[in-house]
This record gives sequence, structure tokens and C-alpha cells, in this order.
Amino acid sequence: MNTPHTLGIAPARLNSDELAENFTDLHAPLNAHEAAVAADRCYFCHDAPCITACPTDIDIPLFIRQIATGTPDAAAKTIFDMNILGGMCARVCPTEDLCEQACVREMAEGKPVEIGRLQRFATDTVMAKDVMPYTRAQATGNKVAVIGAGPAGLACAHRLALLGHEVTVYDAQPKAGGLNEYGIAAYKSTDDFAAREVEWLCSIGGIEIKNDMALGAKLKIDDLVGCFSAVFLAVGLGGVNALSVDGDDKDGVEDAVAFIETLRQASDLAALPVGRNVVVIGGGMTAVDAAVQSKLLGADNVTIAYRRGRDAMSASRYEQDLAASHGVKLMFNVQPKAIHGNGAATEIELEYTATKDGALTGTGEAIRLPADQVFRAIGQTLTTDAGLKLNGRKIAVTGAGQTSRKGVWAGGDCASGGDDLTVTAVAEGRDAAMDIHKTLTGDV
Repeated sequence: MNTPHTLGIAPARLNSDELAENFTDLHAPLNAHEAAVAADRCYFCHDAPCITACPTDIDIPLFIRQIATGTPDAAAKTIFDMNILGGMCARVCPTEDLCEQACVREMAEGKPVEIGRLQRFATDTVMAKDVMPYTRAQATGNKVAVIGAGPAGLACAHRLALLGHEVTVYDAQPKAGGLNEYGIAAYKSTDDFAAREVEWLCSIGGIEIKNDMALGAKLKIDDLVGCFSAVFLAVGLGGVNALSVDGDDKDGVEDAVAFIETLRQASDLAALPVGRNVVVIGGGMTAVDAAVQSKLLGADNVTIAYRRGRDAMSASRYEQDLAASHGVKLMFNVQPKAIHGNGAATEIELEYTATKDGALTGTGEAIRLPADQVFRAIGQTLTTDAGLKLNGRKIAVTGAGQTSRKGVWAGGDCASGGDDLTVTAVAEGRDAAMDIHKTLTGDV
């Protein structure tokens, strides 16, 4: 983060006790009795729409029935069979837009079965026992490289290891986990859960993780293709789009993803500087996470400024309401025009927007807001394409992640075709692993 300056960015706006309270678990875990009561609300639909709505195709009625009958270990196995990162997905997945939105209870009563919290109850039960409920198949003799230790890469690595392959995972960061470790709000994943989940996942054996190894100078795709039977790219989106307005380079203006990463790795939240008047530019989950956490760190005024209307925001309505409940102001149909200040940001100038003939345009009318800290959260970009064919701004894939180069697969945020969700990345990593296995062994 930038060095604190006298215009408002400062650490310790709240004391340690206040910060600890602010960054507790967003949703408290269910106990056994609460889980039984919640599970009893499920209709156990034969043609359950919640399964169709789940990107990883978890048999949701089955695992809920298993909880209802007092067998949470079996429920966890049902979840992990389809989503080995089911513990994290239970915490961060937008269930309100996916499985819970499709729940028959939601449509009939406006209150769905708490699928996400039930999934967390089951997966946490098994992970607390520190037991991996899978045994590796006989060794195939194949070695596969996975580039990126985020959700897609980890899901791919686990499934390949399960099938008997040796997997080496290379990751650019000092710690594995990808966005689960570095990129989501701290109140969604507490108690170092991301790191614990990686350790548990790797306990199946056959997975070696090498950190501080980014694809590029140290790690070349040609060398990997020559040394491994197959390569899976899950490098995510490491670049951040610029605001491209006057003042974008002033002190106090930074990327929201960098702010979230710094916060997630901080050992002392009181040491983190935050502005008095924070403005976040963007309309996605990153924007909401940056805004809410700024407020939780003690910022006086936090505003999310989005260029289109509320319905166009990629952040769910639930996340929008969460931000508002923490005192974050949401402004719609405004775009940054300039950031003002003598060396450091003091104000942001926003221009109102309108849609004419299907195109977004500025109206010429503007407003200024106090802003000593401005976060960019307007999308991320691919930092390396490894010489592969692109589809727009992402790596082009067909089928289960096959790229334009033989022996190379891709999945997760770096690949075309999916939405940028943890659960989708897990599904793509899992499916690519199955396709790699089929290609290498002929075994379906």
C-alpha cells in the first residue's frame, strides 16, 4: 500500500478489539442441532433445480438428506466428489444467485434452504478430523504440470493425483491458494482457512507445490511441455485495468486487488492505513470487498461508484445490500473523470452517464466527492497468454479446457467461456483433469 500521508490515509483508526469484532466470520457456522433443523426444510426434490444451478453439479438433496440422517461425513464425501474445495465454496460462493435462488423453498416462501451453510457444516466436520476421504489410484507413471495454485489449479491437481498421476504445481505467489488466499474479503474466510484447505487437499499425496515460480522468465511453457506429459494453465488474471483519467497516478490511488491482498496477509490490521474518504470505482465483487473492508478498518465515508445502473452490477444484490448495511454508499451511472489533489488525492470528479442507442456515454454533468483514497476495481486482465490462441482477452479453450496447443489445457479465470467464480474455476479444473487423464491413459 502507499505510504500514509497527512490528508487522511492513516493506520489504527480503530483499536484492535474493534477490528477483531469487525472481521469476524460473516456467517457463523451451524452447530449440529442447527444443521439438523436447516436440513429438515429440504423437500429432497427428485429433479432438484438446485443441482442444475450448481456449477459443480453437487447432489444437493442427497448431501442434505445425509446431514438430516446424522451422517455429515457421508454428506461431505458427496460434496467433495464433485467439488474438492467445497469448504471454501461454502464460504464464498454466491449461493443466493445459484443453488439457493433455484431452491423450491425460495420460490414458494421467499426463504431458501440454507444450502451454503449446510455445505460448510458437512465439509468442516470432515476437515476438522484432518482425514482425506480418498485414496490414490495406482501410479500411472505420468507427470503433469499445473501452473497456478488457485481454485482451478488445485482442483485439477487433486483430481489428477487421485487418478494416480504425479503433479507439480507452480505458483507465482509465496503461498498457494490463489484468490482464496489473496483475493477475497477477510471476513469471508477466517482462521487461515484457505491455507488449511490447501494443506488438507494436498494430503492425498502426489502433489508438489513450488512457490515463487511465475510463468515467464523462470518458467517457460516450451520447457514444461517438453518435461511433462501434460500442462494445465490456471494463471488467473494478474493485471488490473487502469482508470485512464487525469490524476490516476496520484498518491492514494491504487488497485483494489492489491489492497485486499495486503489486508489478507496482514498480521496486524491496526497497522493498515486507510483513508477517511474512500471511493471505489467498479461494480463487481472486488469493489464490494474493498469498500466493505475499508469501512471495517475505520474509514468515515466509503462510496462505490459504478458507471451503469444497479441491475448491471456483477456483484449480486445480496453483496450490494451487504455493502449498504455496513454504511457504504452506492452511486450508479457515474464514471471517473479526474482525480484532484496536489500530489496526493483529495477529491474525485465523477461524470454522470446515460445509455443512448445502446452505448454508454457521459452526460457532461459532473460531481466532486472528497477522496483521499481511490481504489480501482474495474476488471482484471491476462498477464501472459503463453503463446496460445486467445478468445477476446482470455485463452481460447474448447471442450474440457483444451487450448490451441497439443498437451496444454487451461481453466479458471484465465480461460474463455466461464464466469469468474471460485466454484466455476473448480469445475473447470476438475473437468480438465478428467480430460487430461483420458488423453494420457485412454481411461474414461
